[in-house]
Amino acid sequence: MRKTVVAVLFALLAGACSEPSPPPSFGDARALADAATAATASGGSAKFGTHVAVGAIRSKGQGQARFGAGGTAQVMTTDVLGEPMELRLVGGKLYAKVPEGSRDEMGAGKPWVAVAADGTDPFSQVLGGSLTQLAAQNDPAHTLGEIRTAGTIVSAERTQLGGVAAEHYRVNLDLARLGTDLPAGLPPESAGRLGRFPVELWLDDTHRPLQIVLDLSPILQGEARITTRYTEWGAPVDVQPPPAGEVG
Repeated sequence: MRKTVVAVLFALLAGACSEPSPPPSFGDARALADAATAATASGGSAKFGTHVAVGAIRSKGQGQARFGAGGTAQVMTTDVLGEPMELRLVGGKLYAKVPEGSRDEMGAGKPWVAVAADGTDPFSQVLGGSLTQLAAQNDPAHTLGEIRTAGTIVSAERTQLGGVAAEHYRVNLDLARLGTDLPAGLPPESAGRLGRFPVELWLDDTHRPLQIVLDLSPILQGEARITTRYTEWGAPVDVQPPPAGEVG
């Protein structure tokens, strides 16, 4: 009995003497965004995976990206058409490798096409907006810029993500403050009446993003979540434009 009492007292004293975990690093959305943007650039590169769930639509993708002062370059594979499609964003230009079975209907004479949201070619007119938005969403700087401009931190905590120590932030984005930079292809005139939507952000101990979740459900009035997970920060990546002769 005495040994049990001593053990309990020792445990209570040890708990009383231990220091509480420090609070999360940021209480201000601008400071959070600035630090995570700088950490992303200094991180140099990362692997990433995406999951899009909008209504009955489900899409997954994976890829690798290079970050820096010159912007983001990335290579990814996505199943946005129900079959694998490769995307490459290099030097500010987005390229898509059209699945062979879809080339005729998309008017693509070569394996690769240059894609633009406002492009006049058949492929861009069908998928340009969706693919450019997807590529932007894979870049942490895009969401971090929105947080800097229109974000308010709702809550913050220290936690773990996949066994890695992380800081978890919940942020509300005010659409009226985003101007024309709206998610999901929403027209600028809709910003004033749509209010806010939540973003969740997990950072590692150097403030590099581990995961970003955009919940567009309040805007689209139905399930609409985009999740991007980042791993292997600093790992070598190979991001090159497609061969010029293969671009139609």
